[in-house]
Amino acid sequence: MMRKKAIASIIATGALIISLAGCAGGSTDAPPTDAEGGEAGGLITIIVNDPANPYWKTEGDVAAATAEELGYESSVGAHKGDTNTENTLIDTAISNKSVAIILDPANADGSIAAVKKAEAAGIPVFLVNAEINEAGIAKAQLVSNNAQGAAIGAQEWVTQMGEAGEYVELFGAPSDNNAQTRSNGFQTVISQYPELVEVGEEVADWDRTKGHDKMQSLLQSNPSLTGVMSGNDEMALGAVAALKEAGKLEGVVVGGFDGAPDAVSAVIAGEMAYTVLQPVAVFSKKAVELADEYIRTGTAPETEKQSFDCILITKDNADKMTEPFTYSE
Repeated sequence: MMRKKAIASIIATGALIISLAGCAGGSTDAPPTDAEGGEAGGLITIIVNDPANPYWKTEGDVAAATAEELGYESSVGAHKGDTNTENTLIDTAISNKSVAIILDPANADGSIAAVKKAEAAGIPVFLVNAEINEAGIAKAQLVSNNAQGAAIGAQEWVTQMGEAGEYVELFGAPSDNNAQTRSNGFQTVISQYPELVEVGEEVADWDRTKGHDKMQSLLQSNPSLTGVMSGNDEMALGAVAALKEAGKLEGVVVGGFDGAPDAVSAVIAGEMAYTVLQPVAVFSKKAVELADEYIRTGTAPETEKQSFDCILITKDNADKMTEPFTYSE
Protein backbone atom coordinates (compact mmCIF):
# COMPACT_ATOMS: atom_id res chain seq x y z
CA MET A 1 0.00 0.00 0.00
CA MET A 2 2.83 2.39 0.84
CA ARG A 3 4.43 1.65 -2.52
CA LYS A 4 1.17 2.38 -4.36
CA LYS A 5 0.80 5.65 -2.46
CA ALA A 6 4.35 6.63 -3.40
CA ILE A 7 3.71 5.92 -7.08
CA ALA A 8 0.46 7.84 -6.96
CA SER A 9 2.33 10.75 -5.42
CA ILE A 10 4.90 10.75 -8.21
CA ILE A 11 2.25 10.71 -10.93
CA ALA A 12 0.10 13.26 -9.15
CA THR A 13 3.09 15.58 -8.95
CA GLY A 14 3.49 15.29 -12.71
CA ALA A 15 -0.21 15.95 -13.19
CA LEU A 16 0.20 19.31 -11.50
CA ILE A 17 2.24 20.42 -14.50
CA ILE A 18 0.70 20.41 -17.99
CA SER A 19 -1.91 18.09 -19.40
CA LEU A 20 -1.82 16.82 -22.97
CA ALA A 21 -4.49 19.37 -23.78
CA GLY A 22 -1.72 21.95 -24.04
CA CYS A 23 -2.27 24.28 -21.11
CA ALA A 24 0.83 26.03 -19.81
CA GLY A 25 2.61 25.11 -16.60
CA GLY A 26 5.92 25.41 -14.81
CA SER A 27 7.75 28.63 -14.07
CA THR A 28 10.61 30.82 -15.17
CA ASP A 29 12.86 33.22 -13.35
CA ALA A 30 12.34 36.01 -15.88
CA PRO A 31 9.11 37.81 -16.80
CA PRO A 32 7.94 37.73 -20.43
CA THR A 33 9.31 40.40 -22.73
CA ASP A 34 6.77 42.05 -25.02
CA ALA A 35 7.55 43.76 -28.30
CA GLU A 36 5.60 45.61 -30.96
CA GLY A 37 3.34 43.36 -32.98
CA GLY A 38 3.22 42.98 -36.74
CA GLU A 39 1.67 40.85 -39.45
CA ALA A 40 1.98 37.12 -39.93
CA GLY A 41 4.33 36.06 -42.70
CA GLY A 42 8.00 35.54 -43.37
CA LEU A 43 10.34 32.64 -42.68
CA ILE A 44 10.17 30.46 -39.58
CA THR A 45 13.35 28.41 -39.23
CA ILE A 46 12.92 25.03 -37.56
CA ILE A 47 16.01 23.23 -36.22
CA VAL A 48 15.68 19.64 -34.99
CA ASN A 49 18.17 17.03 -33.90
CA ASP A 50 18.18 14.23 -36.48
CA PRO A 51 15.21 13.52 -38.79
CA ALA A 52 16.51 9.97 -39.28
CA ASN A 53 14.82 9.38 -35.92
CA PRO A 54 11.03 9.36 -36.50
CA TYR A 55 10.47 11.37 -33.32
CA TRP A 56 12.54 14.30 -34.55
CA LYS A 57 11.17 13.95 -38.07
CA THR A 58 7.65 14.34 -36.70
CA GLU A 59 8.81 17.34 -34.67
CA GLY A 60 10.06 19.09 -37.81
CA ASP A 61 7.17 18.00 -40.03
CA VAL A 62 4.48 19.19 -37.62
CA ALA A 63 6.20 22.51 -36.93
CA ALA A 64 6.68 23.17 -40.67
CA ALA A 65 3.09 22.24 -41.53
CA THR A 66 1.75 24.47 -38.75
CA ALA A 67 3.90 27.40 -39.87
CA GLU A 68 2.64 27.07 -43.43
CA GLU A 69 -0.98 26.79 -42.28
CA LEU A 70 -0.53 30.08 -40.43
CA GLY A 71 0.84 31.85 -43.48
CA TYR A 72 4.61 31.51 -43.06
CA GLU A 73 7.37 29.95 -45.08
CA SER A 74 9.34 27.24 -43.28
CA SER A 75 12.83 25.80 -43.41
CA VAL A 76 13.85 22.68 -41.49
CA GLY A 77 17.49 21.94 -40.59
CA ALA A 78 19.19 19.37 -38.35
CA HIS A 79 22.19 19.72 -36.05
CA LYS A 80 22.47 16.02 -35.11
CA GLY A 81 23.52 16.91 -31.59
CA ASP A 82 26.47 19.03 -32.70
CA THR A 83 26.58 22.56 -31.28
CA ASN A 84 28.86 23.82 -34.06
CA THR A 85 26.33 22.76 -36.68
CA GLU A 86 23.58 24.28 -34.55
CA ASN A 87 25.48 27.57 -34.41
CA THR A 88 25.86 27.58 -38.21
CA LEU A 89 22.14 26.95 -38.64
CA ILE A 90 21.37 29.84 -36.28
CA ASP A 91 23.69 32.10 -38.34
CA THR A 92 21.83 31.04 -41.48
CA ALA A 93 18.47 31.77 -39.84
CA ILE A 94 19.71 35.25 -38.93
CA SER A 95 21.08 35.98 -42.40
CA ASN A 96 17.82 34.74 -43.94
CA LYS A 97 15.94 37.24 -41.75
CA SER A 98 13.82 34.61 -40.03
CA VAL A 99 10.89 35.98 -38.08
CA ALA A 100 11.17 33.18 -35.49
CA ILE A 101 13.22 30.08 -34.71
CA ILE A 102 11.81 26.80 -33.40
CA LEU A 103 14.78 24.95 -31.89
CA ASP A 104 15.31 21.54 -30.35
CA PRO A 105 18.57 22.44 -28.57
CA ALA A 106 21.65 20.31 -29.09
CA ASN A 107 22.98 20.74 -25.57
CA ALA A 108 21.54 22.05 -22.31
CA ASP A 109 24.58 24.27 -21.74
CA GLY A 110 26.20 24.44 -25.16
CA SER A 111 23.10 25.82 -26.92
CA ILE A 112 22.74 28.85 -24.65
CA ALA A 113 25.09 31.03 -26.71
CA ALA A 114 23.26 30.21 -29.95
CA VAL A 115 19.91 31.17 -28.43
CA LYS A 116 21.39 34.41 -27.09
CA LYS A 117 22.80 35.21 -30.55
CA ALA A 118 19.41 34.80 -32.21
CA GLU A 119 17.62 36.86 -29.58
CA ALA A 120 20.28 39.59 -29.87
CA ALA A 121 19.51 39.69 -33.59
CA GLY A 122 15.86 40.31 -32.76
CA ILE A 123 14.65 36.81 -33.62
CA PRO A 124 12.46 35.16 -30.97
CA VAL A 125 13.41 31.57 -30.14
CA PHE A 126 10.96 28.90 -29.02
CA LEU A 127 12.54 25.70 -27.71
CA VAL A 128 10.92 22.28 -28.08
CA ASN A 129 11.60 18.83 -26.62
CA ALA A 130 14.65 19.81 -24.55
CA GLU A 131 15.52 22.68 -22.24
CA ILE A 132 18.58 24.85 -21.85
CA ASN A 133 20.06 25.59 -18.45
CA GLU A 134 19.20 29.27 -18.47
CA ALA A 135 15.83 30.99 -18.25
CA GLY A 136 14.81 34.33 -19.69
CA ILE A 137 16.49 33.98 -23.10
CA ALA A 138 14.10 31.86 -25.15
CA LYS A 139 10.52 33.05 -25.31
CA ALA A 140 9.31 29.55 -24.38
CA GLN A 141 10.65 26.07 -23.60
CA LEU A 142 8.11 23.35 -24.39
CA VAL A 143 8.90 19.79 -23.32
CA SER A 144 7.31 16.48 -22.39
CA ASN A 145 6.71 15.89 -18.69
CA ASN A 146 9.60 13.44 -18.56
CA ALA A 147 9.36 12.73 -14.82
CA GLN A 148 5.67 11.85 -15.10
CA GLY A 149 6.29 9.75 -18.20
CA ALA A 150 9.15 7.87 -16.57
CA ALA A 151 6.99 7.14 -13.52
CA ILE A 152 4.07 5.66 -15.45
CA GLY A 153 6.42 3.66 -17.66
CA ALA A 154 8.41 2.31 -14.72
CA GLN A 155 5.28 1.28 -12.86
CA GLU A 156 4.06 -0.70 -15.87
CA TRP A 157 7.50 -2.26 -16.24
CA VAL A 158 7.57 -3.25 -12.54
CA THR A 159 4.16 -4.88 -12.90
CA GLN A 160 5.18 -6.87 -15.96
CA MET A 161 8.44 -7.88 -14.23
CA GLY A 162 6.45 -9.30 -11.34
CA GLU A 163 8.37 -6.95 -9.00
CA ALA A 164 11.52 -9.09 -9.20
CA GLY A 165 14.44 -9.89 -11.49
CA GLU A 166 17.76 -8.65 -12.86
CA TYR A 167 17.67 -5.80 -15.32
CA VAL A 168 19.82 -3.33 -17.27
CA GLU A 169 19.26 0.27 -18.32
CA LEU A 170 20.05 1.95 -21.63
CA PHE A 171 20.75 5.63 -20.99
CA GLY A 172 20.28 8.45 -23.52
CA ALA A 173 22.71 11.20 -24.53
CA PRO A 174 24.19 12.70 -21.33
CA SER A 175 24.20 16.19 -22.88
CA ASP A 176 20.39 16.08 -22.92
CA ASN A 177 18.75 16.76 -19.55
CA ASN A 178 15.91 14.43 -20.53
CA ALA A 179 18.22 11.42 -20.21
CA GLN A 180 18.91 11.99 -16.52
CA THR A 181 15.34 13.07 -15.76
CA ARG A 182 13.96 9.82 -17.17
CA SER A 183 16.58 7.69 -15.46
CA ASN A 184 15.83 9.38 -12.14
CA GLY A 185 12.12 8.79 -12.70
CA PHE A 186 12.72 5.10 -13.39
CA GLN A 187 14.82 4.72 -10.26
CA THR A 188 12.36 6.55 -8.03
CA VAL A 189 9.84 3.83 -8.78
CA ILE A 190 12.10 0.78 -9.11
CA SER A 191 14.01 1.51 -5.90
CA GLN A 192 10.87 0.65 -3.94
CA TYR A 193 11.16 -2.98 -5.06
CA PRO A 194 14.25 -4.58 -3.47
CA GLU A 195 13.95 -7.75 -5.56
CA LEU A 196 14.56 -5.76 -8.74
CA VAL A 197 18.33 -5.58 -9.15
CA GLU A 198 20.15 -3.46 -11.73
CA VAL A 199 23.14 -5.41 -13.06
CA GLY A 200 24.30 -3.02 -15.77
CA GLU A 201 23.87 0.38 -17.41
CA GLU A 202 25.19 1.71 -20.71
CA VAL A 203 24.96 5.02 -22.55
CA ALA A 204 23.50 4.47 -26.04
CA ASP A 205 22.88 8.10 -27.05
CA TRP A 206 19.23 7.62 -28.12
CA ASP A 207 20.49 5.51 -31.06
CA ARG A 208 19.10 2.16 -32.26
CA THR A 209 22.41 0.76 -33.50
CA LYS A 210 24.16 1.72 -30.27
CA GLY A 211 21.27 0.24 -28.31
CA HIS A 212 21.75 -3.02 -30.19
CA ASP A 213 25.52 -3.11 -29.64
CA LYS A 214 25.33 -2.13 -25.96
CA MET A 215 22.62 -4.72 -25.39
CA GLN A 216 24.82 -7.41 -26.89
CA SER A 217 27.57 -6.51 -24.45
CA LEU A 218 25.22 -6.34 -21.46
CA LEU A 219 23.68 -9.68 -22.36
CA GLN A 220 27.06 -11.36 -22.54
CA SER A 221 27.91 -10.09 -19.05
CA ASN A 222 24.46 -10.77 -17.61
CA PRO A 223 22.88 -13.78 -19.37
CA SER A 224 20.21 -14.18 -16.71
CA LEU A 225 18.71 -10.69 -17.02
CA THR A 226 14.94 -10.50 -17.44
CA GLY A 227 14.36 -6.78 -17.93
CA VAL A 228 15.52 -3.77 -19.95
CA MET A 229 14.68 -0.17 -19.10
CA SER A 230 15.36 2.18 -22.00
CA GLY A 231 15.38 5.97 -22.11
CA ASN A 232 13.84 5.99 -25.59
CA ASP A 233 12.30 3.73 -28.21
CA GLU A 234 15.25 3.67 -30.60
CA MET A 235 17.55 2.18 -27.94
CA ALA A 236 14.77 -0.19 -26.86
CA LEU A 237 14.26 -1.41 -30.44
CA GLY A 238 18.01 -1.97 -30.74
CA ALA A 239 17.86 -4.03 -27.56
CA VAL A 240 14.94 -6.07 -28.94
CA ALA A 241 16.98 -6.84 -32.07
CA ALA A 242 19.96 -7.99 -30.00
CA LEU A 243 17.77 -10.15 -27.77
CA LYS A 244 16.15 -11.72 -30.82
CA GLU A 245 19.54 -12.55 -32.32
CA ALA A 246 20.54 -14.23 -29.07
CA GLY A 247 17.26 -16.13 -28.88
CA LYS A 248 16.47 -14.53 -25.53
CA LEU A 249 13.70 -12.03 -26.21
CA GLU A 250 11.00 -14.27 -24.76
CA GLY A 251 10.81 -13.68 -21.04
CA VAL A 252 12.62 -10.31 -21.12
CA VAL A 253 10.50 -7.23 -20.37
CA VAL A 254 11.62 -4.30 -22.55
CA GLY A 255 10.23 -0.83 -21.90
CA GLY A 256 10.54 2.17 -24.22
CA PHE A 257 9.86 5.89 -24.29
CA ASP A 258 8.65 8.13 -27.18
CA GLY A 259 5.65 6.39 -28.72
CA ALA A 260 7.40 5.88 -32.06
CA PRO A 261 5.51 3.93 -34.76
CA ASP A 262 8.03 1.06 -34.76
CA ALA A 263 7.77 0.81 -30.99
CA VAL A 264 3.98 0.79 -31.07
CA SER A 265 4.17 -2.05 -33.59
CA ALA A 266 6.59 -3.89 -31.31
CA VAL A 267 4.18 -3.46 -28.39
CA ILE A 268 1.33 -4.88 -30.46
CA ALA A 269 3.58 -7.80 -31.49
CA GLY A 270 4.52 -8.51 -27.86
CA GLU A 271 8.20 -7.69 -28.41
CA MET A 272 8.09 -4.61 -26.16
CA ALA A 273 6.09 -4.37 -22.97
CA TYR A 274 5.06 -0.74 -23.52
CA THR A 275 6.18 2.63 -24.77
CA VAL A 276 5.53 6.05 -23.23
CA LEU A 277 4.13 8.51 -25.75
CA GLN A 278 5.73 11.94 -25.77
CA PRO A 279 3.20 14.38 -27.25
CA VAL A 280 5.74 15.81 -29.70
CA ALA A 281 3.04 16.54 -32.28
CA VAL A 282 1.19 18.61 -29.68
CA PHE A 283 4.03 20.76 -28.38
CA SER A 284 5.65 21.23 -31.81
CA LYS A 285 2.37 22.71 -33.06
CA LYS A 286 1.99 24.77 -29.89
CA ALA A 287 5.49 26.27 -30.26
CA VAL A 288 4.69 27.60 -33.73
CA GLU A 289 1.35 28.96 -32.52
CA LEU A 290 3.14 30.81 -29.71
CA ALA A 291 5.66 32.17 -32.22
CA ASP A 292 2.82 33.36 -34.45
CA GLU A 293 1.14 35.08 -31.51
CA TYR A 294 4.38 36.82 -30.58
CA ILE A 295 5.00 37.97 -34.17
CA ARG A 296 1.46 39.34 -34.53
CA THR A 297 0.92 40.84 -31.08
CA GLY A 298 4.37 41.26 -29.56
CA THR A 299 3.19 39.29 -26.53
CA ALA A 300 5.45 36.58 -25.13
CA PRO A 301 3.98 33.56 -23.31
CA GLU A 302 3.22 34.27 -19.67
CA THR A 303 5.09 31.11 -18.68
CA GLU A 304 8.40 30.29 -20.31
CA LYS A 305 8.73 26.63 -19.29
CA GLN A 306 5.75 24.53 -20.30
CA SER A 307 5.40 20.78 -19.83
CA PHE A 308 3.04 18.30 -21.52
CA ASP A 309 2.00 15.01 -19.93
CA CYS A 310 2.91 11.67 -21.51
CA ILE A 311 0.63 8.66 -22.14
CA LEU A 312 1.39 5.00 -21.44
CA ILE A 313 0.90 2.86 -24.55
CA THR A 314 0.32 -0.88 -24.07
CA LYS A 315 -1.46 -3.58 -26.06
CA ASP A 316 -4.69 -2.39 -24.47
CA ASN A 317 -4.70 1.06 -26.07
CA ALA A 318 -2.16 0.86 -28.92
CA ASP A 319 -5.00 0.96 -31.44
CA LYS A 320 -5.63 4.59 -30.42
CA MET A 321 -2.37 5.65 -32.03
CA THR A 322 -3.95 6.94 -35.24
CA GLU A 323 -0.93 8.77 -36.71
CA PRO A 324 2.77 8.92 -35.77
CA PHE A 325 3.03 10.21 -32.19
CA THR A 326 -0.69 11.01 -32.15
CA TYR A 327 -3.09 9.47 -29.63
CA SER A 328 -6.84 9.79 -30.25
CA GLU A 329 -9.38 9.03 -27.55
